[in-house]
Amino acid sequence: MDNDVADVVVVGFGAAGACAAIEAANAGADVLLIDRFSGGGATALSGGVIYAGGGTNQQRTAGVDDTPDAMYAYLEREVGDVVSPETLRAFCKDSADSLTWLEQQGVPFDATPCPYKTSYPNNEFYLYYSGSEASGGFRDVAPPVPRGHRAHGRGTSEKVLFSALAEAARRAGVRVLPQTRVRRLLTDDDGRVTGVEADTVRGPARRAHRRLAKLAVKPGLYVPGLRKQLQRQVDGIERTSTESTTITARSGVVIAAGGFVANRQMMREHAPRYRGGLALGTAGDDGSGITMGHDVGGDVAHLDRVSAWRFITPPSAFLGGLIVDAQGARVIDESRYGAAIGDALITRHNGSGWLLVDDDVIAAARRTVRGEAQWFQLLQAWYLLSRGRVRDRTLAGVAARAGVDPTGLAATVAAHNAAAEAGEPDPMGKPAEFVRLASAVLAHRRLGAAQPGLSVSDVDPRRPRRRRGHRRGAAAGRRGRRRSLRGGQVRCGNLFSLLRQRVVAGRLRVLRA
Repeated sequence: MDNDVADVVVVGFGAAGACAAIEAANAGADVLLIDRFSGGGATALSGGVIYAGGGTNQQRTAGVDDTPDAMYAYLEREVGDVVSPETLRAFCKDSADSLTWLEQQGVPFDATPCPYKTSYPNNEFYLYYSGSEASGGFRDVAPPVPRGHRAHGRGTSEKVLFSALAEAARRAGVRVLPQTRVRRLLTDDDGRVTGVEADTVRGPARRAHRRLAKLAVKPGLYVPGLRKQLQRQVDGIERTSTESTTITARSGVVIAAGGFVANRQMMREHAPRYRGGLALGTAGDDGSGITMGHDVGGDVAHLDRVSAWRFITPPSAFLGGLIVDAQGARVIDESRYGAAIGDALITRHNGSGWLLVDDDVIAAARRTVRGEAQWFQLLQAWYLLSRGRVRDRTLAGVAARAGVDPTGLAATVAAHNAAAEAGEPDPMGKPAEFVRLASAVLAHRRLGAAQPGLSVSDVDPRRPRRRRGHRRGAAAGRRGRRRSLRGGQVRCGNLFSLLRQRVVAGRLRVLRA
C-alpha cells in the first residue's frame, strides 16, 4: 500500500540532498526528502567549507585574481583521473555561480583571507588555501590562490551551512520525512525506478532514537567505543519500533545517502588499507545508497579511493619540518593538502611517517599555535608539543628511537640542507618560504602495533613549568653550539624532536613499549 506520493524523492538530508531537493522544488516539483536520522549527514561533521574559485565574490573582494581556466589547471593535476575532464571543466566554470547560489539560500560567507597555511582557519579568517594550490609543482601550472570558502560562523561552520540549507528547503516547500531508513528502490517491469520502500520509526521510541543517534555522531565520533554502543541501541530501535512505508516517485529518486565508511565489509573489500583509521562519517554512511543504486543497474567506480587526512598544521611552523618514512626517505612536500599527505603515507609508505623538527620550529610552533588554531586543533597541537614528543640530541638517536633507517635519514636531511644552503629547489619541490635548514619530522604512528624499542622515558610528558625562562635558556644554550652533519650546519641542544600520532586523523595516542 502506498503511504505517500511525490514527484521527486530525495534519499539523504545532508548538504547534497538539501541542494537537490531545493532545485527540484524551485522547478515546480513536489519533493519528499527522506533521512534515516534527523538530517545533517556528514555535512554536520564537516567544517562548513566550500571549495570554489574562478572568480567568486569573496575572491574579488579580497583582491584575489582567479579564473576558471587557472582553477582547472590546478585541479587537473590534483585530482588525476577521479573525474572526467568534462565534469571537471564544468565544475570550474560553474564554481563561482554555485557559491552565489548557496548565498541566495542564506549561507553566509566572508572574504577575510587567512595569511598562513592551515588545515582550517581560526575565527578571524574565512578564505584560505584549503588545498595544494601553493605547493611545489602546482604553483607552476597556475598562480596560487585561496579557494577554501568557510561559511561565516564561530568554531566549525557546519551548523551555519546546514541550517541555512535546511531552512531554504523548507521555504521551498520540501517535505521532510526523518527517522526513516530506505531499504530498497522499487522498479517497474521496464527497470525504471518508481519509488522506495522504507521503515519509519514510530511511537514513543522516536525520541530515544533521535537522541541516541545524535550522541552517536558527536561526541561518539571521537570516542569509537561509545559510538558503537550507542549505535547498537539505535539499530535495536530500528528493528523493533518501525513501520514499513512505500513511497511512489512520479518523476524519479535522487540518492544522496553518503559513502560507506561505516560499512566494515565494504571497507574490507574495497579499501582495506584504510580500516585502521578513525571513521569520519555517520552511521548513515553504510554504503546503502551505493548498494541500492547498483542493485537496479547503476554503475560504481573508484570505491578504492578513500580520503585519509593527515594535517600537520596548525601550527604553520610545522611546515618547516620534513616527513620521512621508515627508510628515512622523504614522503611528500609537507605543504600539500592533508588528504594528499595521508594518501602518500598509506598507499606508498605503509601507513607510517615521522615529522622531524628542530628547536627553532618547536619554539615557533609554541609561539604561534594559540593564534592560529581552533580549540579542537589545539588539542592535537598540545599533544604533539608535549606527550607526543620524543627528543634526542643526535640524528642517530632520533633514528634509533623511531625505528628509522639512520643512513637514509642522514642522507635525506643532508640533501635537504644542501639545497637550502645553496638556494636551490627543495628535493620534494616544497616552496622556498616553507624551507629551512635542518628540519626534521613528526612521527605518525604506523597503523598497527607500536614501534618496538620505545620506552616510556623516550616520551616527554610535559613542558617545563617556567616556559618563558625555558625558551630563553634554550636559545642561549644554542649559541655557538653547532655540529656539522654531512656538510650542513645544524643546531644542537634538543636538535631533533620526534612527534608521534596516528596517520589517519582523529585518534591520537602516546606510543609506549
